[in-house]
Amino acid sequence: MTDSTSKPGARVFCIANQKGGVGKTTTAINLAASLAQHRKRVLLVDLDPQGNATMGSGIDKNNVAVNLYQVLIGESTVEQATVRSESGGYDVLPSNRELSGAEIDLVQMENRESQLKQALHQVSNRYDFILIDCPPTLSLLTLNGMAGAHGVIIPMQCEYFALEGLSDLVNTIKRIYRNLNPDLELIGLLRVMFDSRVTLQQQVSDQLESHFGDKVFKAIVPRNVRLAEAPSHGLPGVIYDRSSRGAKAYLAFGEELIRRVGANRRAAA
Repeated sequence: MTDSTSKPGARVFCIANQKGGVGKTTTAINLAASLAQHRKRVLLVDLDPQGNATMGSGIDKNNVAVNLYQVLIGESTVEQATVRSESGGYDVLPSNRELSGAEIDLVQMENRESQLKQALHQVSNRYDFILIDCPPTLSLLTLNGMAGAHGVIIPMQCEYFALEGLSDLVNTIKRIYRNLNPDLELIGLLRVMFDSRVTLQQQVSDQLESHFGDKVFKAIVPRNVRLAEAPSHGLPGVIYDRSSRGAKAYLAFGEELIRRVGANRRAAA
């Protein structure tokens, strides 16, 4: 695990989309690995009971001593539950099906939406980035993620129905900003599984740029079979085949995010 330092606290970002199957977990894993490749200290929080981010990082979700469930209900600390992804070069706060029970337990707790925020605060100065892979539903788990984050990164496919889902998600972010977390903002939209040969995808991409401007990341992740193969090997795509188009896109995305965060911090100084 990374040693504590006197650096400022981590930037905490949720990777979220209420629509399933949009490459959300793929983005979380590969962004974590990309940032690690750029020598950043990264913690990936698997907030999805499916545990795909855990498995895709090369960690057996069913063989961890403690996981995020115990952290959320106060039986463990983040430090005790964290496991190193040796393949990815980052730390993971793992989860498995046990996490499904957290919904019921959290309902009975005071400040139930801020349990994750409080837990992550204890290790914030150990990392440059904390990435939270949210489940594809607006649940109490997702609320915990967004309540403890500085911003939201939305991976999305450039398809017609994705625009309607995007509108709902942006409204959710605004509600959480007003009611739970005044630090929360939309960091940006990442176009994933992109095929420039499909006219509709190009049209939707143009619409996003027109409506959201510089909130749309310049990096675009193409549809890429190597990214799809990587999780079965317990490796991030950027490690599994660094020369693939998908890996290059995620490495560029990591670099772009680092620049954007640096520019925002300089502007705020």
